[in-house]
Amino acid sequence: MMMDYNTTASLSDQITALIDAGMRQTYATRGQRTYLGASRIGVACERALQYEVADAPVDPGRETDGRMLRVFERGHVIEDCMVGWLRAAGFDLRTRDDAGEQFGFSALGGRLQGHIDGVLVAGPNLGFGSGYPALWECKCLGAKAWRDLVKHRLAVAKPIYAAQIALYQAYLELHEHPALLTAINADTMEVYAELVPFDATLAQRMSDRAVKVIMATEAGELLPRSYTDPTNIECRMCQWQDRCWRQP
Repeated sequence: MMMDYNTTASLSDQITALIDAGMRQTYATRGQRTYLGASRIGVACERALQYEVADAPVDPGRETDGRMLRVFERGHVIEDCMVGWLRAAGFDLRTRDDAGEQFGFSALGGRLQGHIDGVLVAGPNLGFGSGYPALWECKCLGAKAWRDLVKHRLAVAKPIYAAQIALYQAYLELHEHPALLTAINADTMEVYAELVPFDATLAQRMSDRAVKVIMATEAGELLPRSYTDPTNIECRMCQWQDRCWRQP
């Protein structure tokens, strides 16, 4: 009997398609954000942020696919794992308020919001100027991005995350002690940790940026692109590339 080697691939494709359809349906029921998220304020292009704030339809064929939705889910699972690991290591880590909701902040009439991973209120003495309470943020990264973070540290390797943490520290008044960033290598499960001192200048710049983006969007004013060439890697990866370059 000849072995049909295409059967497994075909089955994989079918199962993947069914999973993707189910995930897209699940995410669709959650609705779209009606605010600018602190996790996105550090994005390089202010016009791209405007499209997010306005909930502009993405270009055809640029919708978030099932694979990326699974990557997002993986991040949530790893974050839950890290919560358990830190607590077992002796940290008093709080991730929900008394009502069971994520800690967060809301500003500009609710148009700017942020939801944090947690707050460390007590735990081992880490030294290095650490202390409590401290903001805790967790990331799950592919091996290449993780190695880049280890080599260059947060501010250089992941400026979007740095902006996010600075805003959280400012608006939640968790600026007295450095934040603890933990990052998991999704391929090897190695842990990277970095203490992130409060950067007041960055926090102010990002807060001002949020005001600028939100006010311009509500006034119908389109901010300049951050790039002059649509072939720039950031433009090519943008979900609104075609829409953007059709406009002035």
